[in-house]
Amino acid sequence: MPKMHQAEHARRHHTYAALDLGTNNCRLLVARPAGDGFRVIDAFSRIVRLGEGLGATGSLHVNAMRRAVDALAVCAQKMHDRRVDRARLIATEACRAADNGLLFVERVLRETGLDLEIVDRETEARLAAAGCIPLIDRHMDGVVLFDIGGGSSEVVWLDIDPADPARQPVVKGWISLPVGVVTLSERHGGVRVTRESFERMVDDVAAMLDPFEHRQAIAERVGRLHLLGTSGTVTTMAGIHLGLPRYDRRRVDGLWMRRGDVDEVLEGLLAMTYEQRVANACIGPERADLVMAGCAIFEAIRRAFPCERLRVADRGLREGLLVQMMQKDHVWRRNGAGRHP
Repeated sequence: MPKMHQAEHARRHHTYAALDLGTNNCRLLVARPAGDGFRVIDAFSRIVRLGEGLGATGSLHVNAMRRAVDALAVCAQKMHDRRVDRARLIATEACRAADNGLLFVERVLRETGLDLEIVDRETEARLAAAGCIPLIDRHMDGVVLFDIGGGSSEVVWLDIDPADPARQPVVKGWISLPVGVVTLSERHGGVRVTRESFERMVDDVAAMLDPFEHRQAIAERVGRLHLLGTSGTVTTMAGIHLGLPRYDRRRVDGLWMRRGDVDEVLEGLLAMTYEQRVANACIGPERADLVMAGCAIFEAIRRAFPCERLRVADRGLREGLLVQMMQKDHVWRRNGAGRHP
């Protein structure tokens, strides 16, 4: 086999891991290159609530850190079992904001062998965009992508130049809101949510969107844009819209919803009691006190950018990490974003 082909063969047989430790979740994907994309061979997700109480104390709580370390130990074992040889492991808002975030990262390295990288908000926004690019409708002039996290939420404007024959989306602007489902629910309460308290949450987030320098430019083009949401909030709303008896990623990822569909789901959620949210198969006890805060963040975004259509993405940071690593290794013959499930 020629040396060039040997090198390409070796690259395409790497096993990659992407880990995202957020304020609420710990998520891992393990994948190998396949065709012009990648094939996921293992995955892990656990709600750890690392940022629980962070807004009040400024520090990661001992119990929250223990939950996260336990989840990360599972990830480390999976990576070992799958013989991962390329990895990027990131931590986001909780570790960014906590005064003991760096100490926690050092503890994770000691106890699990995983070397976490605390990324800044711009990196987080760009990774979310990279992971979701395959879901953009290239017939439009771009998208407003949003990623509602546990401690922060990113909004990214991806523009498509009509003169570009490839219709390649380009990041034109972004803003990171210092609020997510955990922090907003702790601030306003997430168990008993009335319409009045919901509107207070929406107003809180709307004020954070006001400084976005590209807001007016997006508003002028909103008829030629669509929303693209990646978060537990929008995937939960999609599952409810579909009436799923249990969550099914295959039916949710890539789903289109219109404004009226979102309105209907939101009205239904506002009418639910906490106990009814717990009993809903697409919400459950782990998200029942967070989902309304997520809906409030989403509502503030869609009021600011009233696009007619929303596309739902059950993908984001981890997929963005995988795409970037594989592009860097030149595993695809064409220099594209990579196609993936």
